Amino acid sequence: MLPFFVEGLVGRKKVVSLQGGNKNKTMYRVYLDNCCFNRPYDDQTQPKISFETQAKLFVQGLVLQNEVELVWSYILKFENSRNIFGAKRASIAQWEALSSQFVEASADTTALAKEIVQTGIKEFDALHLACAIIAHCNFFITVDKKILKYNDKRIIVCNPIQFLHEHYYE
Repeated sequence: MLPFFVEGLVGRKKVVSLQGGNKNKTMYRVYLDNCCFNRPYDDQTQPKISFETQAKLFVQGLVLQNEVELVWSYILKFENSRNIFGAKRASIAQWEALSSQFVEASADTTALAKEIVQTGIKEFDALHLACAIIAHCNFFITVDKKILKYNDKRIIVCNPIQFLHEHYYE
């Protein structure tokens, strides 16, 4: 069962008007990690999870309205392919078609990921971060507490609520 707002979201030309944000009209490039894409499938009775879900869905609405660019990667595709829940896997996979850039595996991503691992970040998470940095994303959006502590001058790591509150609607 898909959460409300997600079912049928992909393929729409427009969603509700999302006026008011990003007043400087900079086209932000964002990378949502696998944890973030799966947030709507977590226990929505917990307020924090529910708020993060709503913010994440709003960010996806911004992608649909071409207000932000979504970046996809080989590691996101691989990690999602391992999701044992077919409907969730298919729903998330549809977002690849809406991405503006696909980051392939390369020696550069691997080298950067190895550098990131040295800071205590897990390998898969480091690969996601490396792909986002290589793609020159402005923001890496996640709900993973450990990744949220990662600090790098090349990218802003934040949760979906922070992205909207502190960056998009600044």
